[in-house]
Amino acid sequence: MKISRELKTGIAVILIIALSIWGFNFLKDRKLYDKTRDFYVEYANVQGLIQSSPVTINGLIVGKVSKISFHPAKEGVLIATINLTNDIKFSKNSIAQIYSPDFISGKSLKINIEYDDSELAVSGDTLKGEIDSGILGMINEQIGPLQAKVESFIVNTDTVMTNLNSVLDVENQKNLKTSLHNLSLTLDKFNNVAKNADNILENNNIKIDSILSNANVAMQNFSQLSDSLEKANLGETIVKLQKTLEGFNKILDSIDNGQGTIGKLLKDDKLYDNLEKASKELEELLKEVKMNPNRFVHLSVFGKKAKPYQEETNDE
Repeated sequence: MKISRELKTGIAVILIIALSIWGFNFLKDRKLYDKTRDFYVEYANVQGLIQSSPVTINGLIVGKVSKISFHPAKEGVLIATINLTNDIKFSKNSIAQIYSPDFISGKSLKINIEYDDSELAVSGDTLKGEIDSGILGMINEQIGPLQAKVESFIVNTDTVMTNLNSVLDVENQKNLKTSLHNLSLTLDKFNNVAKNADNILENNNIKIDSILSNANVAMQNFSQLSDSLEKANLGETIVKLQKTLEGFNKILDSIDNGQGTIGKLLKDDKLYDNLEKASKELEELLKEVKMNPNRFVHLSVFGKKAKPYQEETNDE
């Protein structure tokens, strides 16, 4: 079977059209000399980041988020694929941070580049991901503790009011009214007492002035007495008295130690015994003189010799 020339031409045109369509789809959104780089970032939560969100470095748009998908091996982890059209070089330790540029627009992604000694990031590397709380996050961080305190205050206030309502029941309200009434009566009585005190002070003003005058005179006399004591050199007198007491204490110490006549009398038993013995002998001598005076006194009127003393014998 011979294929006609027209048929061959038709088949060739169809193949050319098919190849053109395939090539167009293959090269769609790609340049002839593509210098873009793809990087991957892992997040637990992308905070509303969407595909085609801009990627910036120092505020300059250098690419976009090309894809967001779940990690094939890590459960619950999201992977954001970012496509950079800029050939800027940065370290592998650079951080891809999700942030809110303002209150109106959505989330964006910025790369905080690092210029350390680590190796440079190349297409296909995974960068570290972080979330920037931004202004709203800072406000929430400040409001959070305040909100907790306000809630705690409201709860405590509600508890206090509940307890107050339970305390101020009908009976306690009556008691409170009675207490307030009694307090009012007490204040009235105190007011009356104050008025009476004012009247007493007013009626006895002359007496009070006299008492104060006498007190003033007494204080003046006391002041004069103090001056007199000061002029009398009381300090020197006290010093002399102290020296006298010290001397008296020395005398008492010497007596206590058995020094001197008085000390020996108090401390020497032998001397005391001798004195007691001499006292007894003197008493016997006086008794003997009284009983037998002739034994000690000889009177001779006519010159006779005195007879020698003879002891009287008691004949039984």
